[in-house]
Amino acid sequence: MAFDWGLKRIGVAVGNTLLATCEPLCVLNARDGVPNWAAIAELFKEWQPEQLVVGDPLNMDDSVAEITRRARRFSRQLEGRFNLPVSLTDERLTSREARIQLEEQGLPYHGAVDAHAAQLILQSWLAEQAER
Repeated sequence: MAFDWGLKRIGVAVGNTLLATCEPLCVLNARDGVPNWAAIAELFKEWQPEQLVVGDPLNMDDSVAEITRRARRFSRQLEGRFNLPVSLTDERLTSREARIQLEEQGLPYHGAVDAHAAQLILQSWLAEQAER
C-alpha cells in the first residue's frame, strides 16, 4: 500500500508485489498533514498490507524541505502505529504526471490526483524492487 502524503489530502494506492500491479484506492482528508488514523486503520483491516510505501517529496536538486521532513515523520508514524515495514521512494513530479494522465484519459482529476499519484509512487517502488 502506498501513500502520497500531503497537508490536505493523502492519496492511497494498493498493489500486488507478485503481479507487480497497482491501482489507486482512495483519497483521505488530512488536517495540516495529520491524517485520520482511524480511516487508515480501516484500510489496513480491509486490505491487510504487508509493506507500506510513502512518497518522499525531495526538491528537484535532491535537497530536503520542510514538506520532506513532515512526509518522513508520517512514514515513521505509520511504522510505529501499525508495526509494518515502510519504504520511502522518490515522488518528484508524480502529482503532475497523474494530472496529465487523467487529462489524457478525459477523466476529471480534481480529487483523484492524489490517489493516482500514490499509484505512480507504488509503480516506481515496484520497479525498483524488480531491478534488485
